[in-house]
Amino acid sequence: MRRREFIALLSSAASTWPLAARAQQPAPKISVGFLSVNVRPAMKARVEAFQQGLRELGYVEGQNVLIEYRFAEGNPERLRALADELVRLKVDVIVTEGTTSTRFAKEATSTIPIVMAQDPDPVGTGFVASLARPSGNITGLSNLRSDLGGKRLEILRDTIPGLARVAIIGTSTTPGNAQALADVERI
Repeated sequence: MRRREFIALLSSAASTWPLAARAQQPAPKISVGFLSVNVRPAMKARVEAFQQGLRELGYVEGQNVLIEYRFAEGNPERLRALADELVRLKVDVIVTEGTTSTRFAKEATSTIPIVMAQDPDPVGTGFVASLARPSGNITGLSNLRSDLGGKRLEILRDTIPGLARVAIIGTSTTPGNAQALADVERI
């Protein structure tokens, strides 16, 4: 083999090494922080549904996604430290379960995306600017309980003629509940 042919062969081989090395690298894992005020056993069904949903989208825990679970074991005061820990771990996204978890995640970061699993009034709690244009780093689902309380009572009154008294059981200090109660009292 002549010298020029050898150099050309070596050059073309060297230029393909990075491509071959890149092809052999495992796909990067996405890291998800899961933050809940509840005890883990109480969240078993929800965690399984969350994992199933990820699998349906092609994300398999341990293969291409790493999930960092943090449960406050029913103690909301622990959420601040757990949210801060997820931020220090530099997770790619934080999934929160409930208003209290979302509040602490929001206080911990303004850059990591936060996906709230549910909130009765994300605008009222200050998590998003509006439902149409949330802005910021929080998105997710809302069950809009505060907007439906009055309508539910109307339906109940239409369904049960002569209904005179209704008891509402809940915590009026829970975000969203105070507004729902006010809506019901207006009817």
